[in-house]
Amino acid sequence: MLRKIRIILASVFFIGVTLLFLDFTGTLHTWLGWMAKIQFLPAVMAMNFVIVAVLILLTLLFGRVYCSVICPLGIMQDIISWIHGKTKKKNRFRFSWSPARNWLRYTVLILFIAGLILGAHSIAVLIAPYSAYGRIAGNLFAPLYQWGNNALAWIAERAGSYAFYSVDVWIKSISTFIIAAVTFVIIGILSWKHGRTWCNTICPVGTVLGFFSRFSLFAPVIDTEKCRNCGLCGKQCKASCINMKEHQIDYSRCVACMDCIDTCKDGAISYARRKRNISVQESENKESHDQGRRAFLTSAVIATTAVTAKSQEMKVDGGLTAIENAEKPERQTPLVPAGSLSLKNFSDHCTSCQLCVSVCPNQVLRPSTSLLTLMQPEMSFERGYCRPECTRCSDICPAGAIRPITREEKSSIQIGHAVVNLDNCVVNTDGVSCGNCARHCPAGAIRMVRKNPDDPKSLMIPTVNEERCIGCGACENLCPARPFTAIHVEGHEVHKTI
Repeated sequence: MLRKIRIILASVFFIGVTLLFLDFTGTLHTWLGWMAKIQFLPAVMAMNFVIVAVLILLTLLFGRVYCSVICPLGIMQDIISWIHGKTKKKNRFRFSWSPARNWLRYTVLILFIAGLILGAHSIAVLIAPYSAYGRIAGNLFAPLYQWGNNALAWIAERAGSYAFYSVDVWIKSISTFIIAAVTFVIIGILSWKHGRTWCNTICPVGTVLGFFSRFSLFAPVIDTEKCRNCGLCGKQCKASCINMKEHQIDYSRCVACMDCIDTCKDGAISYARRKRNISVQESENKESHDQGRRAFLTSAVIATTAVTAKSQEMKVDGGLTAIENAEKPERQTPLVPAGSLSLKNFSDHCTSCQLCVSVCPNQVLRPSTSLLTLMQPEMSFERGYCRPECTRCSDICPAGAIRPITREEKSSIQIGHAVVNLDNCVVNTDGVSCGNCARHCPAGAIRMVRKNPDDPKSLMIPTVNEERCIGCGACENLCPARPFTAIHVEGHEVHKTI
């Protein structure tokens, strides 16, 4: 019964989180956005200590249920392992006990935290579970979902229905796509062959929760009087944490999946309150205990220091003519969305899950290809511009990298300013009148002046009032100059209200 409840809850969370990355309409984010906000690392980065405390308390009470119910990457591993188990009957009992590799687990955790502190976020978040799954869902699953949607839109259109509409399917970043594909292959192979190896050896969140899980009040408990030493529970344990020779369970690796309870035909394993005389980690010797404890405490000190330090601190040209995509300009300062406060705040809190990239309706956000900010979202206006009335990215960000803002606030936040390059302007290159940038500027920051002030018949060229410009990119996106636009937006390191 417990296993069925766990599977139902896990299915709800897995489907819900996955839909957050697949839904391009923004409809589901209002209802399911909280599922992203309760993920462990985003809650830590957002300094949402209430969520972090609740997750730790949940672990102290019931073990690592977060890993088997809430974490989408953990559930994905269970799905892959389950599929392998169904391929052949003998694959149902293919696991076996193996001792914990604490030296590797805590080394990875320390390096992960050090990477966050030293600003090497793009390296650290490669192994963050929610972020890794977000990249997999956004880069691998979302295109398949969108192609399916476009097929339905094609069918509906021929039936005279507009229940579906087509969307552009494109790779926003080759490097991020490759990273997502490689991550999926590696985790997929490990899950196919060894179950939860990634969770219990590499995943930093699994290591942290594993430390607390050793003290859990409730957990699977072996009744030695009922046990016949058949070994089926150990062969079914995808966490490889049941030592049947010693009748012990490594609770730091147990993810409370309840598979062992369902497997045991003699009722020798039950999910119950643990007795006080049960050792904290019965499967490990005292030396391993001490090493793990010291490593975790070191990690905790580093993490506490880091958190304390951080806390102080439509593509048309007026009418119906489609505009050809322009080349991306070289910006001196990157652009990040309104609500980010500053480049530093954005970089410090972003987990590179790319949920904001998935929900951006105007295709402005895309993963960065810069080494220092690799996979972190940045703004670019080749396919659209950031509409002042849109706040989807700030509404959905679970890590505090983009703070929630209202539509009114967004219209007054300056994330950058437009810069004119008259050498590229069609007024000078083609000798024709334009004014596209001024017509479409929502802030009224661009006005047209005579190219020759002394000639009343002179063509008009744009000038920018930097005090009014909010950096939305409408001018850059709709400028007809090619291959490089005559106007582009430079970002601001610190955003300000105008």
